[in-house]
Formats: sequence, structure tokens, C-alpha cells
Amino acid sequence: MQISLLIAAVAAVAAEPPWYQKTWYPYLFDCSDSADWRDQYDSACSAHSANECDVETRSACPQTCGLCTPSSPKMVIATPPIMAAAVAFLFIAYLYVRIDAFPTGAEVGLARVDELSLKIKSGARQFLETEYAYLAVFVVGLALTLFFLFYLTEDENAYTIALSVSLSFVTGATLSASAGWWGMMVATDGNAKTTAACAGDRANGVPGSLNAGLNVAFSTGAVMGFAVVGLGLAGVSTAYVVLCSIYGDDDQALVMQCLAGFGFGASSIALFARVAGGIYTKAADVGADLVGKVEAGIDEDDPHNPAVIADNVGDNVGDVAGMGSDLFGSFGEASCAALLVGASSPMIVAAGWGALMFPLALSGVGILVCMATSFVATDLMPVRDEKGIESALKMQLLVSTLLMTPCVYALAVTLLPAATCGMCVGGFVVGGVCSSPLKAFFCVGFGLWGGCVIGFVTEYYTSFSYTPVQEVANACRTGAATNIIYGLALGYKSAIVPVFVVAFIVFGAHSLAGFYGISLAALGMLATLATCLSIDVYGPVCDNAGGIAEMCELHPSVREKTDALDAAGNTTAAIGKGFAIGSACLVGLALFGAFVTRLEDAAGGDLHVDLLDPITFAGLLVGAMLPYWFSAMTMKSVGMAANAMVLEIKRQFDANPNLLIPNHPDRPDYDTCIKISTDASLQEMIAPGALVMLSPVLCGVCFGTRCVTGLLAGGIASGIQMAISSSNTGGAWDNAKKYISKGAMDELIGQLEPETVDGTGKVQTKKSQIFKAAVTGDTVGDPLKDTSGPALNILMKLMAII
Repeated sequence: MQISLLIAAVAAVAAEPPWYQKTWYPYLFDCSDSADWRDQYDSACSAHSANECDVETRSACPQTCGLCTPSSPKMVIATPPIMAAAVAFLFIAYLYVRIDAFPTGAEVGLARVDELSLKIKSGARQFLETEYAYLAVFVVGLALTLFFLFYLTEDENAYTIALSVSLSFVTGATLSASAGWWGMMVATDGNAKTTAACAGDRANGVPGSLNAGLNVAFSTGAVMGFAVVGLGLAGVSTAYVVLCSIYGDDDQALVMQCLAGFGFGASSIALFARVAGGIYTKAADVGADLVGKVEAGIDEDDPHNPAVIADNVGDNVGDVAGMGSDLFGSFGEASCAALLVGASSPMIVAAGWGALMFPLALSGVGILVCMATSFVATDLMPVRDEKGIESALKMQLLVSTLLMTPCVYALAVTLLPAATCGMCVGGFVVGGVCSSPLKAFFCVGFGLWGGCVIGFVTEYYTSFSYTPVQEVANACRTGAATNIIYGLALGYKSAIVPVFVVAFIVFGAHSLAGFYGISLAALGMLATLATCLSIDVYGPVCDNAGGIAEMCELHPSVREKTDALDAAGNTTAAIGKGFAIGSACLVGLALFGAFVTRLEDAAGGDLHVDLLDPITFAGLLVGAMLPYWFSAMTMKSVGMAANAMVLEIKRQFDANPNLLIPNHPDRPDYDTCIKISTDASLQEMIAPGALVMLSPVLCGVCFGTRCVTGLLAGGIASGIQMAISSSNTGGAWDNAKKYISKGAMDELIGQLEPETVDGTGKVQTKKSQIFKAAVTGDTVGDPLKDTSGPALNILMKLMAII
């Protein structure tokens, strides 16, 4: 079923014979009388069989006959995207050299920094190795299932097709896992160097700086960003070339069918990686917060906190590895969807493989644009104070969007066809809509700039530099309850503008180019993915750097720098989640349209989804409920794991009271907490994944395709709003806590809670009830912003391709 959904919009994909680029239906490229030409086509094709098709016949009726098509230079067409991927890998090598130039902890006299970083890396590797061992069984089992399903068909090439689909699925899954692993490895190396850059080399008189810390963290994130895009582009392009070499040029529909397995494999791994990583990181984070900050009065990153290593490991397996696999899946699915829907247009196919490969060309140029943009934050806009951090990161996003816009226009007018006469002068027909290169440019532009708007709206609602988060922080004066009420209201309100933006994109793109336009809009939103993911991964790297600084008990000025970097990182992480959710909605909608088109083909006519049909409306209600069911499962999983974590931390504090004494040399048992998070996340990831993957299958088998159409529509409509509100609510609570902890409300705390003022007149912020109320809100928001919210975007995509 997943293969059929991805290829549903492909009604008739013809091989690309260069000889008919000017002899396609005359109303496309020629001003001859179209009726006479059609008569000639019918006459010529009725007189020839497959064995008799010759050069003369091909000239007369290239598409209707379509029997003898010369081989096309697929490798030549696929080379530019593969070269762009190669450039991404070369740039990654440059980034590694750049990162290696920064000193390690040992090189600045802080060997303990490297030791803790190695411990975090070891824990993250242990978790991913265990998780991937589980997922390897899943991938092999599902690949065998796909093989037998296709092998049991009556097609004469059933064995070859079954093998191709299965291997395509395995390739997508493997590359998705590789993207997550790659990101985790570089992030766990970059965190120590970020700490060292903020600390400086005091022995040699080299001070630490915000700019140096930002350079390391952003370069580390850039490795992840370019790795995801490079692997995705290389994977899709190479898979296409290989499949074309197997099946030749005479059955592009079959090639696309096999290629669809790539997206399914990538998204399957993304779901489990996102859910498991989210449960892991938030179980440790919530446990460390509740017992450490609220009860024991120690910081979550205090070395005496038993969950501190698990918390920092979680940042890498959830916010880095999970996010990498997630966005790799989005990129792969968006690329496959655009290729497949584009291939359903005879006019795009007739224009040549340059037009058909337009989606991959967008991604290739996006790599080059993001490469150029990456120097803005690291070289052109050096950070001198805390306010400059967010400005530098936002400028990355804005500049990459600005530079990408003219590039999209140039690609569209160069590669896409423009008929000189007939029913669609100046353009091409796709999905029954008369589009054009200019309209395609607008479709991509809608996604490109729509993503930018969503990002900046997200920043407004989650950054403590603006009123919404400051209002949430002020609500903590009257306790945790009012803090939670304000935070929930903020999250719901924050969904308004992004949903209107996505609605505008959907309406505008579909009006201009049908579902092809929607798939292009999704790619447009992901065109600057390398930059977006760079500033996203930057956040957890800085968070880890701050944790290491605290565990090493470095000078408070070092933690001030890492906290400043981390606060901006929380906002950029929320921006990244907004991009991922928006693009997932567009991809899911494109695949939903593909499903409806498939039904039209099966019904032999125009088929509309009727929401007044009782079975369709029933499916709609169930689909709208699924994001709530999914969120309930993931949040309960976090709660259960956090409960076990809290009990273990309390047990260790009771067994060794020295852990509560500041600066005491005793250290807790970190490994037990790591094991609790690992076991809980791997056990609890199965049920949410099964819900997403089985719901459309059972709905279709038991109640038919009309119910499935309602299910998919309801899941998408409900999922995007819940995902945005959940992510932004959690992000706002997190930054409200940081706003208070940085001293922004110290004057008020001193007035309301004079007992927090020490003998020197300094307010002990973290001992106040206002701060504890903020911690409670942050703790409630953790599973919302890092587990349930981000995973909902995979629900929207994966249900549509199963």
C-alpha cells in the first residue's frame, strides 16, 4: 500500500525519447491542427505492433505507441545532483578541519571537559547501537514482507521488482539511520570544544568568547545539516540511476514504484528514532529537574545529580540523531513525491529529463546557497554580546532564503517547459492544471518564504526577548498553575499564524500547479534545510557545553556564556521544529492527493472526496483523534520513565547524603540512570509506531478507501496544529525558566521573597518559589516540545505512505 500511495499521482509515466521533444502532441510545441495530428497518431499506431515499431512510427506517434524508445542519458541528467551531494561532503570535510582547529579541553588545561564529553559520547553510542539493533530486525522483517508481497504478483518480472523495492526500502532506512549516527558523533565531539572555546586558555592569557563558542557549535551543526542533505540527494539520485539501468527506459512508472520504497524506509526509521530519542532525553531531563532543582535544590547539570549524564546523552540521541533521521525522511519523501507527481505530466516528461529532475536540481542548488550562507554567522557577523547571537543565527536563515529565491527562478525558467501554443501557452499541464515555469517558481517560493515566516513567528513566541515568553515568566509570581495556564494559551495562540501560512501555501500552490505545486512548496520549505538544521543542532551542542561546564565546576563566567548560547539555541531549535512540521504537512497533503488520484484511476473517472459521506466523515473524526492518542502514548511513556528515574535519583540521595553537599568529591552512579532511560525508550517506542503504521491499513481493510481518505485528512488537519502548539508551549516554558535564571526578575524576587537575598545583597534566584514554578512549567513542557510535538510530523507523513 505504501508504494501505491507514493506513486498514486503517476497516471502514465512514459520513457523519455529525445526524438519527441518537438513532436509531442502538436498543441504543445507545434501549431498544426491538433485533430489531424491525433488522427495520424491513431492511424499509425493501429498499423504497428510492438515488434514493428520503427523510427518512422516513433516520429508519428511517440506517446500513444511508445514502444521503441532509445536509451536516454540518465547518468548525465543525474550527475549534477550527485555532484552537488559530493560538494556537500567536501564541505563537511572542510568543516571537520575547521572544528579540529579549535582546542580541546586538555589543550586549554581542562582535561576533565574531554573526559565528560567522552562519557556522554559513550552513552549515546551505546543507546544508538542498541536501538539500531532493534530497528535492524524491523527493517529486515519489513523488507522481506515487501519482497514476498511483490513476488507473489503475476508480473513476469516479479522477482526483480520485489528485490528492487526491498533494497530501495533498506537503502532509505540505512541512510536515515546513518544521518542520525553521523550527527550524533560530531555533536558529541563539538560539545567539549564549545566549552573549551567559552572557557579560553587562562594559563596562556587567551580569554574565552561567545564568538568562538558560536563558531564551534554552528560548525558542528553544519556538519549534520550538510550530511542529511548530501546523503538524501545522493541516495535518491543514485537509486534512480540504478533502477533505470535495471528497467531501461520503457517503464518509468515501474522505476518510480521501486524508488518509492526509499522514502518509506527513511520515514520508518525516523519515526522510531524520534520517539525513542524523545522518550530517552525527556525521561532523564524531567527526573533531573524534579529531584535536582525542585527537591534537592541542586542544578540539573550538577555533577552530584545522578541523571546528569543521561540528560546530556539524551540531548544527542533525541535532539540530534532523532532530528537528523526525521528531516532526512522529510527530504527523501518530498523529493520522491515531487519526482513522482511531476512524472505524471506528459508535458514535463516530453520536455526532457532536465524538467523531470527539477526537484533534485532545487535541492542541489540549495546546498550551494547554504554553503555560501554558512560564513555569515561564523565570519561576516562576529558575535560580541548576547543579543548578537540570535541576530547572527536569524541572519543565516534570512540570507539563505534571499539567495535561494533568484536561483529558484533561474532553475524554473531554464528546466521547465513552456508551450508556444495550444491549451496551455507558455506553460505545461500537470494534474489537469495549466501551470508554467513562473507558477512553479511561485509554488517553491511560497514554501521557501512560508517556512521563513513560520520560523520567525516561532521565534517570537519562544524567545525571551519578546513579550509572550516574558508574560509567561511573570505568571510564575503566583505559582506553577498560572505559569502552565499562560504557557498553554501561548502555545494555542502560536498556531494561528503558521496554520494560516500553510493554508495559504496549500491553496496558492494547488491553484498554480495542482499537487505538483504542493510537493514543490514542500521542497521549497526544505530548500535551505542545511542552514535550518545547522542552527537546529547548534542548540543541543550548546546545551551539552553548558552541562559539561557545570559538571566540571568551571568559572561562572563560562556557564554564563554557554547559557547565552543555549538560550538562543532553544529558539533556533523551535524554529527548526516549525520548518519540519510545516514541510511534513505539505508532504502529507501531496501524498494524500496521490491517494485520491489513485482512487480516480481505479474508478476510471473523476472522483471527489465527499465529507458528507458518513463513512468518510467517520474516518475524518478518527483521523483527527489519532494525534491525541499518539501524544497520550508518548507523554505517558515519558512519565513512566521519568517516574522510574525520580525514584532512582532519590534512592541514590538517600543512600549517599554526601551527594547533597556542595563540592563534595563523591559522585553518583550515572550508569543506572542511563540504563533506565535506554530500556524505557526502546520498550515504549513500539506502541506509538504501531499505531501510526497500522491505523491506515486496518481502516482500509475494514472500512474501505473512502474511510481512509477521511482518516488521512483528519490526521493532517489535527496533527499540524497540535504539533505546533505543543512544540511552542514547551519552548516558551523552557525560555521563561532561562529568562528568570539569568536574573531578569531578581529585583521582583528580592521584593516578594526577601529570604532569597544573601548577606551580600545578591538574590539567590534558583532558591526562589518563582524559579521553582518556572521549573515545573519547563518540566511539563519537556515531553511536549521534544517528544510528542516533533514526532507528530512523522505521523502526518508516514500514515500517508503506508
